[in-house]
Amino acid sequence: MAQAADPDRAPHAKADVSTAMRLEAFGFRIVAGFARLLPLDVASALSGAIWRAIAPWLRRDKRAMKQIAMALPEIPAQERRQIINRMWRNLGRNFGEAFHLDRINADPARISLKASSETLDRLRTLDKLVVVSLHSGNWEVASLAFAQATSIPVTGIYQRLKNPIVDADVVAMRQRFYPLGLFPKGKDALVKMIRTVKNGAAAALLADLRDYRGVNVSFFGHPAPSSTIPAIISLSQDAPILIGRVIRKAGVYFYCEFELMHFEPTGDRDKDVVALTAQIQVQFEHWIREYPDQWMWAHRRWG
Repeated sequence: MAQAADPDRAPHAKADVSTAMRLEAFGFRIVAGFARLLPLDVASALSGAIWRAIAPWLRRDKRAMKQIAMALPEIPAQERRQIINRMWRNLGRNFGEAFHLDRINADPARISLKASSETLDRLRTLDKLVVVSLHSGNWEVASLAFAQATSIPVTGIYQRLKNPIVDADVVAMRQRFYPLGLFPKGKDALVKMIRTVKNGAAAALLADLRDYRGVNVSFFGHPAPSSTIPAIISLSQDAPILIGRVIRKAGVYFYCEFELMHFEPTGDRDKDVVALTAQIQVQFEHWIREYPDQWMWAHRRWG
Protein backbone atom coordinates (compact mmCIF):
# COMPACT_ATOMS: atom_id res chain seq x y z
CA MET A 1 0.00 0.00 0.00
CA ALA A 2 1.50 3.32 -1.05
CA GLN A 3 1.77 5.85 1.74
CA ALA A 4 0.68 8.71 -0.47
CA ALA A 5 -2.65 7.02 -1.07
CA ASP A 6 -3.44 6.82 2.65
CA PRO A 7 -5.76 9.69 3.68
CA ASP A 8 -4.74 9.22 7.31
CA ARG A 9 -1.37 10.63 6.39
CA ALA A 10 -2.78 13.88 5.02
CA PRO A 11 -1.77 15.98 8.06
CA HIS A 12 1.84 15.25 7.18
CA ALA A 13 1.82 17.49 4.15
CA LYS A 14 5.05 19.29 3.24
CA ALA A 15 3.60 22.63 4.29
CA ASP A 16 3.45 21.36 7.88
CA VAL A 17 7.18 20.64 8.06
CA SER A 18 9.03 23.24 10.13
CA THR A 19 12.72 24.03 10.04
CA ALA A 20 13.09 22.37 13.44
CA MET A 21 11.52 19.21 12.07
CA ARG A 22 13.87 19.22 9.10
CA LEU A 23 16.85 19.56 11.42
CA GLU A 24 15.53 16.77 13.61
CA ALA A 25 15.07 14.56 10.56
CA PHE A 26 18.58 15.37 9.37
CA GLY A 27 19.95 14.29 12.76
CA PHE A 28 17.88 11.13 12.66
CA ARG A 29 19.22 10.22 9.24
CA ILE A 30 22.80 10.76 10.40
CA VAL A 31 22.19 8.40 13.32
CA ALA A 32 20.50 5.91 11.01
CA GLY A 33 23.39 6.02 8.55
CA PHE A 34 25.95 5.58 11.31
CA ALA A 35 24.00 2.66 12.81
CA ARG A 36 23.80 0.95 9.42
CA LEU A 37 27.58 1.19 9.05
CA LEU A 38 28.06 -0.71 12.30
CA PRO A 39 27.70 -4.48 12.61
CA LEU A 40 24.31 -5.43 14.04
CA ASP A 41 25.63 -6.62 17.41
CA VAL A 42 27.82 -3.55 17.83
CA ALA A 43 24.98 -1.14 16.97
CA SER A 44 22.70 -2.87 19.47
CA ALA A 45 25.24 -2.95 22.30
CA LEU A 46 26.42 0.62 21.76
CA SER A 47 22.90 2.04 21.63
CA GLY A 48 21.96 0.05 24.73
CA ALA A 49 24.93 1.40 26.65
CA ILE A 50 24.16 4.99 25.67
CA TRP A 51 20.52 4.73 26.68
CA ARG A 52 21.47 3.03 29.96
CA ALA A 53 23.84 5.90 30.79
CA ILE A 54 21.55 8.79 29.83
CA ALA A 55 17.94 7.70 30.38
CA PRO A 56 18.00 7.45 34.22
CA TRP A 57 18.57 11.21 34.27
CA LEU A 58 15.55 12.02 32.14
CA ARG A 59 11.95 12.80 33.15
CA ARG A 60 10.52 9.52 31.90
CA ASP A 61 12.70 7.60 34.35
CA LYS A 62 10.69 9.05 37.23
CA ARG A 63 7.49 7.88 35.56
CA ALA A 64 8.94 4.40 35.05
CA MET A 65 9.99 4.17 38.71
CA LYS A 66 6.58 5.40 39.87
CA GLN A 67 4.68 2.91 37.74
CA ILE A 68 6.77 -0.13 38.63
CA ALA A 69 6.40 0.75 42.33
CA MET A 70 2.63 0.88 41.89
CA ALA A 71 2.50 -2.38 39.93
CA LEU A 72 5.11 -4.40 41.82
CA PRO A 73 5.23 -3.02 45.39
CA GLU A 74 6.43 -6.38 46.70
CA ILE A 75 9.79 -5.93 44.96
CA PRO A 76 12.38 -3.97 47.00
CA ALA A 77 13.08 -0.44 45.76
CA GLN A 78 16.72 -1.22 44.95
CA GLU A 79 15.69 -4.17 42.79
CA ARG A 80 13.08 -2.04 41.02
CA ARG A 81 15.86 0.45 40.24
CA GLN A 82 17.93 -2.32 38.68
CA ILE A 83 14.94 -3.51 36.64
CA ILE A 84 14.39 -0.04 35.20
CA ASN A 85 18.10 0.31 34.42
CA ARG A 86 17.97 -2.95 32.46
CA MET A 87 14.79 -1.75 30.77
CA TRP A 88 16.61 1.34 29.49
CA ARG A 89 19.39 -0.81 28.12
CA ASN A 90 16.87 -3.03 26.35
CA LEU A 91 15.06 -0.04 24.86
CA GLY A 92 18.39 1.35 23.70
CA ARG A 93 19.19 -1.94 22.04
CA ASN A 94 15.80 -1.82 20.32
CA PHE A 95 16.65 1.60 18.91
CA GLY A 96 19.96 0.41 17.51
CA GLU A 97 18.36 -2.73 16.09
CA ALA A 98 15.58 -0.78 14.37
CA PHE A 99 18.02 0.06 11.59
CA HIS A 100 18.95 -3.61 11.15
CA LEU A 101 15.60 -5.42 11.07
CA ASP A 102 16.39 -6.78 7.63
CA ARG A 103 19.63 -8.28 8.96
CA ILE A 104 17.88 -9.83 11.95
CA ASN A 105 15.30 -11.28 9.58
CA ALA A 106 18.03 -12.69 7.31
CA ASP A 107 19.66 -14.68 10.13
CA PRO A 108 17.42 -17.58 11.23
CA ALA A 109 19.62 -18.27 14.25
CA ARG A 110 18.59 -14.99 15.86
CA ILE A 111 14.90 -15.81 16.27
CA SER A 112 13.52 -18.97 17.82
CA LEU A 113 9.80 -19.67 17.82
CA LYS A 114 7.95 -21.13 20.77
CA ALA A 115 4.43 -22.38 20.10
CA SER A 116 2.61 -25.64 20.70
CA SER A 117 2.22 -28.07 17.82
CA GLU A 118 -1.54 -27.62 18.21
CA THR A 119 -1.21 -23.86 17.74
CA LEU A 120 1.07 -24.24 14.72
CA ASP A 121 -1.23 -26.82 13.12
CA ARG A 122 -4.26 -24.60 13.58
CA LEU A 123 -2.45 -21.54 12.23
CA ARG A 124 -1.95 -23.39 8.96
CA THR A 125 -5.71 -23.78 8.59
CA LEU A 126 -6.72 -20.19 9.38
CA ASP A 127 -7.36 -17.52 6.78
CA LYS A 128 -8.02 -14.64 9.19
CA LEU A 129 -6.51 -13.74 12.49
CA VAL A 130 -5.90 -10.98 15.05
CA VAL A 131 -2.32 -10.89 16.32
CA VAL A 132 -1.82 -9.08 19.63
CA SER A 133 1.45 -8.38 21.39
CA LEU A 134 3.05 -6.04 23.92
CA HIS A 135 6.15 -3.86 24.20
CA SER A 136 8.40 -6.66 25.43
CA GLY A 137 11.93 -7.55 24.34
CA ASN A 138 12.24 -6.17 20.83
CA TRP A 139 8.58 -6.22 19.84
CA GLU A 140 9.39 -5.50 16.18
CA VAL A 141 10.74 -9.04 15.95
CA ALA A 142 7.22 -10.42 16.49
CA SER A 143 6.27 -9.71 12.87
CA LEU A 144 9.38 -11.55 11.69
CA ALA A 145 8.54 -14.57 13.82
CA PHE A 146 4.91 -14.53 12.73
CA ALA A 147 6.03 -14.88 9.13
CA GLN A 148 7.89 -18.05 10.14
CA ALA A 149 4.77 -19.55 11.70
CA THR A 150 2.17 -18.84 9.01
CA SER A 151 1.67 -17.72 5.45
CA ILE A 152 -1.27 -15.44 6.35
CA PRO A 153 -0.61 -11.91 5.00
CA VAL A 154 -0.54 -9.32 7.76
CA THR A 155 -1.17 -5.63 8.24
CA GLY A 156 -0.25 -3.55 11.26
CA ILE A 157 -1.21 -0.42 13.15
CA TYR A 158 1.31 2.04 14.54
CA GLN A 159 1.53 5.33 16.43
CA ARG A 160 2.41 8.07 13.98
CA LEU A 161 5.34 10.31 14.98
CA LYS A 162 4.94 14.06 15.20
CA ASN A 163 7.76 14.68 12.74
CA PRO A 164 6.41 13.61 9.32
CA ILE A 165 9.86 13.13 7.79
CA VAL A 166 11.07 10.87 10.59
CA ASP A 167 7.70 9.12 10.58
CA ALA A 168 8.06 8.29 6.88
CA ASP A 169 11.60 7.00 7.42
CA VAL A 170 10.54 4.78 10.33
CA VAL A 171 7.56 3.40 8.41
CA ALA A 172 9.82 2.65 5.45
CA MET A 173 12.07 0.56 7.73
CA ARG A 174 9.10 -1.43 9.09
CA GLN A 175 6.54 -1.73 6.32
CA ARG A 176 8.40 -4.40 4.34
CA PHE A 177 7.50 -6.81 7.14
CA TYR A 178 3.78 -6.02 6.81
CA PRO A 179 2.80 -7.14 3.29
CA LEU A 180 -0.62 -5.49 3.47
CA GLY A 181 0.71 -2.21 4.82
CA LEU A 182 0.86 -0.22 8.04
CA PHE A 183 -2.06 1.94 9.18
CA PRO A 184 -1.43 4.95 11.44
CA LYS A 185 -3.42 4.86 14.65
CA GLY A 186 -6.54 6.96 14.26
CA LYS A 187 -10.27 6.97 13.67
CA ASP A 188 -10.01 5.09 10.37
CA ALA A 189 -7.57 2.42 11.52
CA LEU A 190 -10.21 0.14 13.07
CA VAL A 191 -12.38 0.21 9.94
CA LYS A 192 -9.39 -0.56 7.74
CA MET A 193 -8.23 -3.44 9.90
CA ILE A 194 -11.71 -4.96 10.11
CA ARG A 195 -11.91 -4.80 6.32
CA THR A 196 -8.49 -6.43 6.04
CA VAL A 197 -9.43 -9.33 8.31
CA LYS A 198 -12.82 -9.73 6.62
CA ASN A 199 -11.05 -10.19 3.28
CA GLY A 200 -8.88 -12.96 4.70
CA ALA A 201 -5.74 -11.73 6.44
CA ALA A 202 -4.20 -10.96 9.82
CA ALA A 203 -4.30 -7.67 11.72
CA ALA A 204 -1.38 -7.12 14.08
CA LEU A 205 -1.17 -4.57 16.87
CA LEU A 206 0.35 -3.80 20.26
CA ALA A 207 -2.33 -3.46 22.93
CA ASP A 208 -0.53 -2.90 26.22
CA LEU A 209 -0.50 0.91 26.34
CA ARG A 210 -3.03 3.40 27.64
CA ASP A 211 -6.02 3.97 25.37
CA TYR A 212 -8.71 6.37 26.54
CA ARG A 213 -10.95 5.27 23.67
CA GLY A 214 -11.00 1.79 25.15
CA VAL A 215 -12.30 0.50 28.48
CA ASN A 216 -10.94 0.39 32.02
CA VAL A 217 -9.87 -3.10 33.05
CA SER A 218 -7.62 -4.30 35.84
CA PHE A 219 -3.89 -4.22 35.15
CA PHE A 220 -1.64 -5.07 38.09
CA GLY A 221 -4.62 -4.45 40.35
CA HIS A 222 -5.33 -0.93 39.10
CA PRO A 223 -7.91 0.28 36.53
CA ALA A 224 -6.14 0.92 33.23
CA PRO A 225 -7.62 2.38 30.02
CA SER A 226 -7.07 -0.45 27.55
CA SER A 227 -7.54 -0.87 23.81
CA THR A 228 -10.66 -2.73 22.72
CA ILE A 229 -9.56 -2.91 19.08
CA PRO A 230 -8.34 -6.55 19.23
CA ALA A 231 -11.59 -7.68 20.86
CA ILE A 232 -13.80 -5.71 18.46
CA ILE A 233 -12.08 -7.11 15.38
CA SER A 234 -12.03 -10.64 16.74
CA LEU A 235 -15.68 -10.69 17.78
CA SER A 236 -17.03 -8.89 14.71
CA GLN A 237 -15.17 -11.12 12.26
CA ASP A 238 -15.13 -14.38 14.24
CA ALA A 239 -11.34 -14.25 13.99
CA PRO A 240 -9.18 -16.03 16.59
CA ILE A 241 -6.69 -14.00 18.61
CA LEU A 242 -3.06 -15.06 18.52
CA ILE A 243 -1.33 -13.47 21.49
CA GLY A 244 2.44 -13.27 21.53
CA ARG A 245 5.53 -11.82 23.11
CA VAL A 246 9.20 -11.38 22.31
CA ILE A 247 11.89 -12.13 24.89
CA ARG A 248 15.49 -11.06 24.45
CA LYS A 249 17.66 -14.03 25.35
CA ALA A 250 21.09 -12.40 25.09
CA GLY A 251 22.47 -9.75 22.81
CA VAL A 252 20.53 -9.77 19.55
CA TYR A 253 18.96 -13.19 19.99
CA PHE A 254 15.28 -13.66 20.77
CA TYR A 255 12.57 -16.19 21.29
CA CYS A 256 9.01 -15.47 20.33
CA GLU A 257 6.09 -17.14 22.05
CA PHE A 258 2.65 -17.38 20.48
CA GLU A 259 -0.56 -18.98 21.67
CA LEU A 260 -4.15 -18.92 20.47
CA MET A 261 -6.53 -17.49 23.04
CA HIS A 262 -9.67 -19.35 24.03
CA PHE A 263 -12.74 -17.20 24.55
CA GLU A 264 -16.40 -18.17 24.51
CA PRO A 265 -18.67 -15.23 23.53
CA THR A 266 -21.90 -14.87 25.49
CA GLY A 267 -23.76 -13.06 22.74
CA ASP A 268 -23.72 -9.77 24.64
CA ARG A 269 -21.30 -7.87 22.42
CA ASP A 270 -20.51 -5.03 24.84
CA LYS A 271 -19.81 -7.36 27.75
CA ASP A 272 -17.81 -9.70 25.53
CA VAL A 273 -15.58 -6.84 24.34
CA VAL A 274 -14.80 -5.89 27.94
CA ALA A 275 -14.23 -9.49 29.03
CA LEU A 276 -11.94 -10.31 26.11
CA THR A 277 -10.00 -7.07 26.60
CA ALA A 278 -9.53 -7.95 30.27
CA GLN A 279 -8.36 -11.45 29.35
CA ILE A 280 -5.69 -10.01 27.05
CA GLN A 281 -4.44 -7.69 29.79
CA VAL A 282 -4.30 -10.55 32.31
CA GLN A 283 -1.98 -12.44 29.95
CA PHE A 284 0.16 -9.35 29.46
CA GLU A 285 0.46 -8.89 33.22
CA HIS A 286 1.51 -12.51 33.66
CA TRP A 287 4.21 -12.15 31.03
CA ILE A 288 5.49 -8.83 32.40
CA ARG A 289 5.86 -10.33 35.87
CA GLU A 290 8.12 -13.00 34.34
CA TYR A 291 10.44 -10.49 32.64
CA PRO A 292 9.74 -7.06 34.16
CA ASP A 293 12.97 -5.59 32.81
CA GLN A 294 11.89 -6.25 29.23
CA TRP A 295 8.63 -4.28 29.36
CA MET A 296 8.39 -0.55 28.59
CA TRP A 297 7.55 0.94 32.02
CA ALA A 298 8.31 4.48 30.87
CA HIS A 299 5.11 4.91 28.88
CA ARG A 300 2.16 6.25 30.90
CA ARG A 301 -0.18 3.30 31.44
CA TRP A 302 -2.61 4.23 34.20
CA GLY A 303 -4.86 7.26 34.57
